[in-house]
Amino acid sequence: MSRKTGVLLLFDVDGTLTNSRKKIEPWMSSFMKKVREKVTCGLVGGSDICKIAEQIGSLEEALSYDYVFAENGLVAYKKNELIAKQSIEKHVGEELLQKLINFALSYMSKLVLPVKRGTFVEYRNGMINLSPVGRSCSQEVRNQFFELDKKENIRLKFVEALKEAFPDSGLCFAIGGQISIDVYPTGWDKTFCLQFVEKDFKEIYFFGDKTMPGGNDHAIYADPRTKGFSVTCPEDTKKQVASLLDIEI
Repeated sequence: MSRKTGVLLLFDVDGTLTNSRKKIEPWMSSFMKKVREKVTCGLVGGSDICKIAEQIGSLEEALSYDYVFAENGLVAYKKNELIAKQSIEKHVGEELLQKLINFALSYMSKLVLPVKRGTFVEYRNGMINLSPVGRSCSQEVRNQFFELDKKENIRLKFVEALKEAFPDSGLCFAIGGQISIDVYPTGWDKTFCLQFVEKDFKEIYFFGDKTMPGGNDHAIYADPRTKGFSVTCPEDTKKQVASLLDIEI
């Protein structure tokens, strides 16, 4: 079966193709194989390649997509080959990184939550991920924090504090997933990946769940180079993609 040319579908992973921090369901994996038979597809996630691979099923399965943009595209793969890799450390310098980490740890130490676990700061190639509850928490604790955050805006207040503390740093702060905040240089949001594909495709569609202002899908969702689709869960993604491509479900 020949695929439609000039069209690219880009998918956020966490909350879009999978439930939060969960592995992709077999029915969704099967559906995406049908989609990839019809059109060129890529993954674009804030997580590193290992976490994306874990959620998609395996590294081999993840890299079977035409494009994989880990860490917003700062680590970029095309047809199973690494084509680009950026470093936040080289870009902003150790001094600013340490000021950011020290401020974040100090801020989070004053938060009183129902539960706190480990890994409050995670260093990645292209960003720093901050989690008030700790990334090593259980799924039950994730869900608990997420519901509390919706009521008390814990992460939104944290983002505002970071913006106030680092106004001219050239850093951006975006809410991502259920429990964390992504910190990266200006322009290193998910639109970063578009430089690798914008000249090769006439139409680029993006599907993501954190598309609201301040969410880590917002920039690429609202970018004029893409046609953005806001989804609520994998089931909603399937429904919207099936409608777009006229796939029977």
